Amino acid sequence: MSRKINLKSLSSDEIAGFMETQGLPVYRTDQLLSWIYTKCAVSLDEITEFSKDLRKRLGEKAYIGNLLLAKRERSSDGTEKFLFALEDGQTIESVLIPDKERLTLCISSQVGCAMGCRFCLTGRSGLVRNLRSWEIVDQILGVNRLMTPKKITNIVFMGMGEPLANFDDVVDALKRILSLIGISKRRITVSTAGLVPKILELPGKAPDVNLAISLNATTDAVRDRIMPINKKYPLRSLIEACKRYPLKPRRVLTLEYVLIAGVNDSVEDSRRLMRLLRGIRCKINLIPLNAHEGSEMQRPEHAVVLAFQKVLTEKNMTVLIRESRGQDILAACGQLRGRYSMVQLRGKGTENNG
Repeated sequence: MSRKINLKSLSSDEIAGFMETQGLPVYRTDQLLSWIYTKCAVSLDEITEFSKDLRKRLGEKAYIGNLLLAKRERSSDGTEKFLFALEDGQTIESVLIPDKERLTLCISSQVGCAMGCRFCLTGRSGLVRNLRSWEIVDQILGVNRLMTPKKITNIVFMGMGEPLANFDDVVDALKRILSLIGISKRRITVSTAGLVPKILELPGKAPDVNLAISLNATTDAVRDRIMPINKKYPLRSLIEACKRYPLKPRRVLTLEYVLIAGVNDSVEDSRRLMRLLRGIRCKINLIPLNAHEGSEMQRPEHAVVLAFQKVLTEKNMTVLIRESRGQDILAACGQLRGRYSMVQLRGKGTENNG
């Protein structure tokens, strides 16, 4: 017996081809895509524009795959964290950050992460596998279904995993988010720990979304210590990639800098950062460390953060202090882990994202 096709695993052209093999006109493809990506249907039975006979016939060959909402937590500041179970039993986390009319979803691109950054909880679990493009996109669909009638307005690839280490699936996911969900490329940001070859490859293959680079140090010695990827792609090559990255008018790179007490937060670090970024159109996000249980690194005092910022702003650099949301539910930057197994979840009970 042949396996059924997961319609979300197909591109829009592949769905059109599948529908054609079923002898169906083009408008049926448009209806199906609308129900999956706009109305967030989780089964063919929900597609009321299709007759019962057509739903039954398609259901014999295909199904609409879905991530299972296993756990939903709400922070005291309104941030929400969603634990999704994948079809193979692995789990990932996504974070919803509400801000006035904006609903930003922080999504994952891998199960776990291989980068091993010392300040990040996700990396402690190591890399299990890459997410497929439909699994990346389905985090948005799953949360949109829960938020109805509101919709996600902004997407950041800053959840579990290194997006550029899952390059092909992330690029495909970006294309689907733009064309099928309809989120503007100006409202999408992809973050990277600094995979230099992929940074240079990105503009030629991906939609023109925003790019954020996690810098986090101003010397190779410190960056080697807290971000092992620097041993392969040291600061000089990363900064050169930033200078070569093509930017349209009024667009900038985002440089993310996690401030760690006594490690990278001195005034001299700030001065070195200023010199490193000279000639690069960018804004800087300073992120005081979100400590987690078992972390040997600490958050700097607020006065230290302000002093670091002042050195840069006095040179007319755009520098924001980004206070992470959802720390009380481990939803802040560097705190995602997706640490439940399906065995644990069965003991706790799970929620359906329908």
